[in-house]
Amino acid sequence: MSWIVFYKLLAIFIAVAIGWFVGRMRWLGSETAGGSGGDPARVLSNAAFYIFVPALLFRTTARVDFASLPWLTLSAFFVPVLLMIIGVYGVQRWRGAGAGEPALPSVQAITTSFGNTLQVGVPLAAGVFGESGLAVHITVVSLHALIILTVLTTLVELDLARAQVGTGLLQTLKQTVRNTVIHPVVLPVVAGLAWNAVGLPLPAVLDEVLQMLGTAVVPLCLVLIGMSLAYYGWPSRWRGAVSLALLKLFALPTLVLLLAHWGLGLSGQPLAVIVMMAALPVGSNALIFAQRYQTREAETTAAIVISTLLFALTAPLWLAVLSRVG
Repeated sequence: MSWIVFYKLLAIFIAVAIGWFVGRMRWLGSETAGGSGGDPARVLSNAAFYIFVPALLFRTTARVDFASLPWLTLSAFFVPVLLMIIGVYGVQRWRGAGAGEPALPSVQAITTSFGNTLQVGVPLAAGVFGESGLAVHITVVSLHALIILTVLTTLVELDLARAQVGTGLLQTLKQTVRNTVIHPVVLPVVAGLAWNAVGLPLPAVLDEVLQMLGTAVVPLCLVLIGMSLAYYGWPSRWRGAVSLALLKLFALPTLVLLLAHWGLGLSGQPLAVIVMMAALPVGSNALIFAQRYQTREAETTAAIVISTLLFALTAPLWLAVLSRVG
């Protein structure tokens, strides 16, 4: 791995450590400081979920040029990712893991599928594959959050509606559709797609505001990871967090490599870029998702930290595998 990637990883841990120290010192208040609103870590998570992430999603969707997208490369990445999501979600549902925690299957599915495509992915793609590889990476990133968050939001809202006692099938479907459409993740995506379909450019002032809000997602999420460690601590059982981290670092890139190369015939630099994208550590959006539904925040936080630490070892292994594949 290049030094620029190492420095980015180091910067991530420093930002997380700052968040941990702030949380440990309780400079933003204690767990009960927010009253019914929750602890400061949850308040920051809500700010990201309701303000900064929607701004980023709307701007991305409104500006993306769907006509010029490399659909084969996108399919080679997102088909395996969606299979991973469905697999993890289905296994957890089959095991009855969502009986007491309806959002658990979706939270664990996003932890094993949502990668750190910006803080780690961008410098990795630029440092290893150059400008052309970075262009492929950015193209996949443009749809990464849109697809994964929309699918998992639909699944989790369906589970939450189903978990309500005495709710019939029709009422469950109505509640799922309503909660999904007005969701702070899905609604800006739908609005952005509508704006894109009209074909009008974003006004300069609106674009500047959205870009300013969107750039706050990365530092806020990194600090939030550290604060979550301080407030929630490490999970009592490590097996779950380690398993999720290993699924993200090994199972997902293996699935992408198999289906993309031997299934869809993708090769060369596009194949290498999407495999390394699949091999990225767990992204901070998984924690925001977990905190949104108040499910396994400590486990998700630990999976993010563990996978980021291990990535320094697993990234060279995947680069070696890709060099043999050609």
